[in-house]
Amino acid sequence: MSHATTPTGRETVAGRLLAGSVKRSYAPIVDIDWDAPLAKDKYFLPPQVLSLYRTPMWESMSEAQRIELSRQESANILSVGIWFENILNQALLRALLHNDPSSLHSRYMLTEMGDECRHMTMFGRAIEKMGAKPFQLRRHQAVVVNLLPKTFRGTMLWVAALIGEEIFDATQRRVLDDPQLQPMISRLMQIHVTEESRHIRFAREGVRRRVAESHRIDKLWVGSVQGIGGPLFQRLFTNPAMYARGGLDPKEAVRQARTNPHFRETQRRGFESLAAFLDENGLMRSSSRAMWRRGGFL
Repeated sequence: MSHATTPTGRETVAGRLLAGSVKRSYAPIVDIDWDAPLAKDKYFLPPQVLSLYRTPMWESMSEAQRIELSRQESANILSVGIWFENILNQALLRALLHNDPSSLHSRYMLTEMGDECRHMTMFGRAIEKMGAKPFQLRRHQAVVVNLLPKTFRGTMLWVAALIGEEIFDATQRRVLDDPQLQPMISRLMQIHVTEESRHIRFAREGVRRRVAESHRIDKLWVGSVQGIGGPLFQRLFTNPAMYARGGLDPKEAVRQARTNPHFRETQRRGFESLAAFLDENGLMRSSSRAMWRRGGFL
C-alpha cells in the first residue's frame, strides 16, 4: 500500500492542506468589491462557454440578448453550486460523526466545510449583485437532494465531491482572466479555484485511499453508477427556466444547446482530467462511460 493511502499519509496530506488554508484563504465579504458597479457591456460568463454559443439561435440574438443569456446561465450555475456545496457539507458532517475529531483529517474536513459555507454566501450575493434571481429546486429534485447526503459514504463520498468540484473548476480556470468577463465574476472565480484546488486534492487522496482499502464490490458499484452525473449535469446546465428568463423559447433553446458541438466540447474539456483520474483508479465502468457520453462529457 502506498504512503498516500496509510493513516500517516492521510494525516500528512491533511496537514499540508491546513497549512495552505492558513496561508491563502479568502473572506468574500471583504475580498470582493460588492459596491463597485457592474461593468457595461461585459459578460457574466464568456460567450465561448455559453450553451447556445454559435447555434442558429445565438446567431439571431443581439449583443444585449447574449449578455442577458450569460447573466441567466451564470445565475443558474451559481445556484447549482450552492445546491451541491450544501449536499457535500451535509455528507461531510455525517462522515465526521465516525472520525477522530482530534485528527488533522477531521480538522481539514471542518476547514473545507467553512470554505464551502463562504462560497455559498459568495454565490448568493453574486446572483443578487448581477441583477438575477436564484434558481430553485423543483419538488421532485428537492426530494432527491435531501436523500443524497445519506448515500454519499466511503468511496462514493469522495467521487461525488470530485464530480461536483472538478468540472466547474476546470472551466473556471480557463475563463477567469477572459477580458469579456465581468470583474466581479472574475474575482469570484479566482477565489473559488484557489480554495477548490485544496478540496480537489483532499477528495483525490480520499478516492485513492478508499480504492486501496475497499472491497472489489464497492469499486464495481461506484464505478458503475457514478456516470449518473453525466445526464444529470447536462439537464442542470441546460435548465429551460434560464432560457425562459432570457426571453427565449425554452424548448427550442434546450434542443439546440444539447446538440451544440461547441457546448459539448466545453463539457468534455471540463471533464477530461477527472475522467482520466477515475479511469486510472478503476472507477470508470462501461455503464458510467456510456452515461457520461450520453451527457456530452465524453
